[in-house]
Amino acid sequence: MNSGRTVFSQLIEFLPRQEFQKCVARYGGGRYLKNLSCWDQYLAMAFAQLTYRESLRDIEACLRSTSGKLYHMGFRSRIARSTLADANETHDWRIFADFAQHLIGVARPLHGEDPMGVELHHSLYALDSTTIDLCLALFPWAKFRQHKGAVKMHTLLDLHGNIPTFISITDGRVHDVNVLDEIIPEAGAFYVMDRGYVDFERLYRFTLSSAFFVVRTKSNVLLQRRYSRPVDTTTGLRSDHTVILTAINSAKVYPDPLRRVSYLDSETNTRLRFLTNNFALPALSNCKKITVAL
Repeated sequence: MNSGRTVFSQLIEFLPRQEFQKCVARYGGGRYLKNLSCWDQYLAMAFAQLTYRESLRDIEACLRSTSGKLYHMGFRSRIARSTLADANETHDWRIFADFAQHLIGVARPLHGEDPMGVELHHSLYALDSTTIDLCLALFPWAKFRQHKGAVKMHTLLDLHGNIPTFISITDGRVHDVNVLDEIIPEAGAFYVMDRGYVDFERLYRFTLSSAFFVVRTKSNVLLQRRYSRPVDTTTGLRSDHTVILTAINSAKVYPDPLRRVSYLDSETNTRLRFLTNNFALPALSNCKKITVAL
């Protein structure tokens, strides 16, 4: 039986408290505090995430059941659901966002050599979004459809260690492709995306930044084949073409050639077609990258 510190306190020990206080000071988070500090709020929400709590009442009941250990877990205040609700509403969210970015900066170098399932000596990112359903009666500002509330969380994932490097939470009606305006492409890196991100004006920014993208193409994208490369059909590949955009508006914003790779997934018997601006890697590598990411 463990007679030492709790597991939670051992985990919290790794957090740089000094950096957190810098974030608090940056946004004046220490002003007008009555009952709950930003640090105690952070610990309460971290505890809720690690223990799968489902509501403020659930957090309060669980922490109250271990009230004799709260001090040793790092808490300096009593956690009540009303106090925690007030803190979540009034404390500046940028405190926690900046602290998360600092922790990401610490974690990424630790996983820089982790295997990704493909042999690639470049940075590899996967971009996608998830819709989080909300009760429209409780969150009237998050109207998604007539009788449904939701927000979207857009995440750019570093596949070395599966660490999020960019997170943006938007209204549920915001289209996925708009988040490309907020991402600064990293030269030499690969970005894997689904077909919801097909916007050739935005994708051309990756090419201009010397970054590479692999995206599933849509059936209504008008392309003209210029060159064909031989493929080994036993690997699932069906074609490897150099193409250009033929629609006037698309060709105007993306004048360079693209590479279209067609792949048959034998497990699901699904034909997948990808577009990329990388012409150097083997076609199968591009297919594997997007398969691993998705």
